[in-house]
Amino acid sequence: MKVARQIASPQRWLPVLLGLALSICTLTVQARPATDAQASPALQVTDLPREGQETYQLIRKGGSFPYEKDGTVFGNRERLLPRETRGFYLEYTVRTPGLKHRGARRIVCGGPVPRNPQTCYYTQDHYASFRMIVDKP
Repeated sequence: MKVARQIASPQRWLPVLLGLALSICTLTVQARPATDAQASPALQVTDLPREGQETYQLIRKGGSFPYEKDGTVFGNRERLLPRETRGFYLEYTVRTPGLKHRGARRIVCGGPVPRNPQTCYYTQDHYASFRMIVDKP
């Protein structure tokens, strides 16, 4: 007796293929090395925009910060900064003149003591790129 094989319809495989494609896309995005910020040229504090210099000085003084989100944990989801334990990096808003919202500029600092950070980075494009801030020449 011959057994007839049933061919699976494309509709049954569509969710599987879609899930596989999404998994591959997610892995591709998350697999980016954490060296992009280190490859960018360093930035002197004096080269920051005036508002960035003000924010940096507030960080060194320990606050008080104008935005509620300032001093909160930066998750490094983009993985552009060196990998550290969660809570290592904190983010601070760099005011953008003419905007009524927080804008795209941030300083992200890391280290156990927030007012004396081990390392700080500046982004002007909301975490798409970072430049390390150098405090002393």
